[in-house]
Amino acid sequence: MASLTLDNYTVAWICALPLEAAAARVMLDKIHSPPQQGTDLNAYEFGELNGHHIVIAYLPNGVYGTVSAAAVVSRMRLTFPRLQFGLMVGIGGGVPSKGNDIRLGDVVVSKPSGKYGGVIQYDYGKAVQGGQFEPTGILNQPPSALLTHLNKLEEQQMTGDKDAISKLVNTALEQNSSIKERFSPPEQQTDFLFCSSYHHADKGLDCEKCDKEQLVDREPRDLRTPYIHYGLIASGNRVVKDSEARDRLAQQHGILCFEMEAAGLMNELPTLVIRGICDYCDSHKQKQWQGYAALTAAAYTKLLLLAMPACHTKSDSVKNNRVRHWMVSLPRNPKFVGRQGEITKLEELFAMQDGPRRVAIAGLGGIGKTQVAIELAYRIRDQDQKCSVFWLPCTSHAIIEQAFLNIAETLGLHDVKPAEVKEQVKTYLSSERAGKWLLVFDNADDTEMWLAANDAAPALEDMLPQSEQGRILFTTRNRKLAMKLAPFNIVSIPDMDKDIAIQILRKALADKGLLKDNVTAASLLEQLAYLPLAITQASAYIVENGINISDYIALLGEQEQDAVDLLSEDFRDPGRYKEIQNPVITTWLISFKQIQCQNQSAADYLSFMACINPRNIPRSLLPLQITKKQCLDALGILNAYSFTNNEGTDINMHRLVYIATRNWLRKSGLWSHWVERVATQMQGVFPGADHTNRMLWREYLPHALALVHEDEFIKRQDNYIILVQKIADCLHSDGRYTEAETRKTVLGAGHPDTLSSMANLAYTWESQGKLQDALTLMKNCSELRSKILGPNHPDVRSSSHQTPLIQKERLHHSQEISASSAAAVAIARSTHKERLNLPDTQRQSATQLFLGNHPLIITSRTSSPTPGGQHLEEVD
Repeated sequence: MASLTLDNYTVAWICALPLEAAAARVMLDKIHSPPQQGTDLNAYEFGELNGHHIVIAYLPNGVYGTVSAAAVVSRMRLTFPRLQFGLMVGIGGGVPSKGNDIRLGDVVVSKPSGKYGGVIQYDYGKAVQGGQFEPTGILNQPPSALLTHLNKLEEQQMTGDKDAISKLVNTALEQNSSIKERFSPPEQQTDFLFCSSYHHADKGLDCEKCDKEQLVDREPRDLRTPYIHYGLIASGNRVVKDSEARDRLAQQHGILCFEMEAAGLMNELPTLVIRGICDYCDSHKQKQWQGYAALTAAAYTKLLLLAMPACHTKSDSVKNNRVRHWMVSLPRNPKFVGRQGEITKLEELFAMQDGPRRVAIAGLGGIGKTQVAIELAYRIRDQDQKCSVFWLPCTSHAIIEQAFLNIAETLGLHDVKPAEVKEQVKTYLSSERAGKWLLVFDNADDTEMWLAANDAAPALEDMLPQSEQGRILFTTRNRKLAMKLAPFNIVSIPDMDKDIAIQILRKALADKGLLKDNVTAASLLEQLAYLPLAITQASAYIVENGINISDYIALLGEQEQDAVDLLSEDFRDPGRYKEIQNPVITTWLISFKQIQCQNQSAADYLSFMACINPRNIPRSLLPLQITKKQCLDALGILNAYSFTNNEGTDINMHRLVYIATRNWLRKSGLWSHWVERVATQMQGVFPGADHTNRMLWREYLPHALALVHEDEFIKRQDNYIILVQKIADCLHSDGRYTEAETRKTVLGAGHPDTLSSMANLAYTWESQGKLQDALTLMKNCSELRSKILGPNHPDVRSSSHQTPLIQKERLHHSQEISASSAAAVAIARSTHKERLNLPDTQRQSATQLFLGNHPLIITSRTSSPTPGGQHLEEVD
């Protein structure tokens, strides 16, 4: 006989107790070797009876009730695709009455009665007036094939061999001597039926001490010939051990038997319930009857299967007729270009015989991960006619639930309960009959959703199927999560190169004439950081508004808010989900919120870096965490989301992420707060102008200068005079002596601020011992003042008689430029008391002058020679 597969088994025989399974096993004609069954958690026995291929399923030991039974059968249905019906066979409590002389060892078989299909769930319903309990909901009835043969057996019982069950029981006992002690019929005098009002008198296991006067008077009957009763079986999660409650429910609904599992099966798999009676649902103990009752129920089941013809399926034909499923909600992108290296690597990983079963695509939001996954899915569809592909968006719990329900429906798993759909899909795809498949989880970014179980639902990772023929692909912005879902099998999506970015822009723009100017196009792509989503978004705006690339660049570079508005503009993209907004800014907002939930320190670092220069950020500039590991974890999350990257020990922030973060802080009302926090940190760590600190201040200067230009800093500059002094001293120490000449270029030669700056520079040179240079510069300053104000102007005459000339010039203009508080060199020379005594309006004006167009700041934007002959990097 050819080896059997899971597809060959058509009858499910379900047992709650080991003794029930033992009784079932001795009724089989043959015992089969277990076929391979994948990752199904159930325990099974396999065999054959009258040509029926039967799988006996066990319930978990000690875990009884409708829920446990439903879970077992749900997994069973997925593992054995050709099951035709179920048989719930075992022991139960009988309800004797005048109309139904039910004795211990008899068998009760579920049969439709009135509005019920054979089984009623007695503990699920509502209490109605008069203290009655009304069950709600209708359970399915057994399949027609079973009901037909039920009638046949009932007719035979009336007219034919009434000892058929006894003969099967005796044969089983004779052929299996090891079960005789446990399964033989007890003495008839131990079948005690007491009055409903009389309860068990002793805590012992038997009724020897019970009052026999309380026994119900019944006609003698040979208990070695079990009777078969057909009617309604009550099922629930409670053990009924109250004879008065038993009678009340029985009279209300016409119940013949109570048990604990059937209600969980009827709507999962068409099932017939067969129960051997081992007690009377009262407080009296009748455990010695359990083995025999289980055997009589198993004997009736065999009698039924002997009356039914077997139905076989050929495993090979099932395999050959497997249907390939295609469930990808997004269309193929006809404009897709690039990423060939990444796609080729993914194809190779999935094609490997013993390759990884899970792979993740990781990268910055908007970098093109979904587009790579879509292209891969369509290539697999075109190349492998046997591989099913299922696509699941992971943008919310509700969308995931709906995706699983859609997959279950496609797989033919009908009437699946939403609470169990993920488990059922997992079991099906883990089985051999599912064939080859690829599951794509797009936007798997939420760590809590994937890894944290709660009372409402298990972690999503626990619902992932496992099969030698199946593969799972994740797309995620979160590299740390990628490492947990697909350890060491991550394909990173890097920034686009210029050539591919040009191709994306060319395909996105309808008017090819817009790309005639390659220099302009290259400038646009550089400002968009070669981000595919930003390129697509910009192209949509250009086409919709009928503008050219230069116009868009002008808007993008005009002001930071203009860039934010452009990157926040919604647009249509067939390759993205309709229910989700597409703009770059909106896309990253999701990531910002996820980072906040995962690690507040990471969100704080991101906010900190948004207030300074985004390039070459020294780690030593950042606020310290409690431990070094906490610092590394926080920075690691920013790297995991591709918001930052490392160059040596420095950190770089993605240009567009920098703009988006600043916008996020402003929208959240946190911008002022963070400017203050960064200014406080900067004032504390920025070094003095001692030459031993030169390397450090050159690292910090670009970030300090970016900070002090912020309007929010200028409003609070009085709190950070020390920081301003340090900046000025370090610029001065670096030899940036041309600030006055720069001011001259910006403001004009005759502007009072220009003259003041020249005078202050002369004073600085004098203090350094450069007397000749100082005198020459002061002479030029006097000549300019004379030319502009006239030789007889009091200021000119006064300055010509002052000694020393330079010092007098500086004093002459002290009121005009209270700015010497603004001019960095003068601030460094003046006393703290003098600065505080200035009027508020003068102090504000001076600071704005320094922070806006002060020569030191302007000069810092140019390449200035250093004493070592090197040039300082230009500061943006």
